[in-house]
Amino acid sequence: MHICGLVLFGLIASFWLTHGIRVAYGAVRLPWIKDFAPASDADCPRISILLAARDEEEKLPAALATLMEIDYPDLEVIAVDDRSQDSTGRILERFAAAHPRLRVVHITQLPAGWLGKPHALQKAYAASTGDWLLFTDADVRFKHDALRRAIALVKARNLEHLTLMGDVEMVGFWETVLITFFGMAFHIATDPYRVANPHSRAYVGVGAFQLLKRAAYEASGTHRRLAMEVVDDMKLGKIVKQSGFRSSAGVAQDFVVVRWHAGLGNLVRGVTKNFFAGVGYSVPLVAIAVVALLLMNVAPIFGVFFGQGWTRVFAVAAFVIALCFHTGVDIGMRVSPFYAFTHPLGALLFSYMLLRSTVVTLKQGGIIWRDTFYPLEDLKRGVV
Repeated sequence: MHICGLVLFGLIASFWLTHGIRVAYGAVRLPWIKDFAPASDADCPRISILLAARDEEEKLPAALATLMEIDYPDLEVIAVDDRSQDSTGRILERFAAAHPRLRVVHITQLPAGWLGKPHALQKAYAASTGDWLLFTDADVRFKHDALRRAIALVKARNLEHLTLMGDVEMVGFWETVLITFFGMAFHIATDPYRVANPHSRAYVGVGAFQLLKRAAYEASGTHRRLAMEVVDDMKLGKIVKQSGFRSSAGVAQDFVVVRWHAGLGNLVRGVTKNFFAGVGYSVPLVAIAVVALLLMNVAPIFGVFFGQGWTRVFAVAAFVIALCFHTGVDIGMRVSPFYAFTHPLGALLFSYMLLRSTVVTLKQGGIIWRDTFYPLEDLKRGVV
């Protein structure tokens, strides 16, 4: 039994000492748009900001207000009202009447073979004229010079696709516990720094900010390739990278801000459609992911308190490195670094959310997204 524990905690420590430290080292080398001076008018190509909105009357006005105030010389905003039942359409039309850079597309029916959001973004693309496309969400707020700085980064790094990780507003203890752990897990799982390496298979796509050349988007297949893909933002990054285009992830911090789901309950329910989709609807992968989450993030606590000899040494090493990584994420997300000590709690919550997403999706035989039901078999066929 002692040997088994020694081997187990040795492997856990090896994971954090190798992969964990390498990802952390890459994370501190990611480009930050605040370090790039805003591009001049002459260096600003035409950009189309594309977004889909369905029943977003609560958050949409604040987001639109920042979009209309963006300082960029050649910009259009294409907003798609995707079958909204609230005042979303009227809000969009009111803004469009006051701001010529905004155009609104209304969708009343969803054709077969499409999820609502990919279909709406495809329609937004069809109505756009920009040489560059910026895909975002209807609840994202921008600083006025975010686009000029992003274009400066793109030109400096000779990129064709840039996705940015912005600020997520967190209110209260539980939101902060979960979202900071999610940020750390996202880095560990995707290794964003390696996205810029053309020889790496790593890819990232963040729904709040994906800027790419129109030609690269078209050559990658547009959202037609993502018609039934729930995690369409990540998979957009995937198809662009796999198509051979130069991609990179960067850090926006408060240049791009979103208020995700408000409250722990809404966070848990809000990702029900996403988490099982994120592992390709594979139950074996869910089991592997949950076991890995618990071993890498929770088990070291037990090793620290109950292990002996080298078992305890390995557990301490794993726990300390995980805490340091989480602390770095906390600092980057501008919350107290003491939230690093909630690391095991975040892992337990994350594991529960993954299991819940799996059980609910299997029980329903699919997902319900924005009041529309999509059968699981159709979703599986649409995985990219």
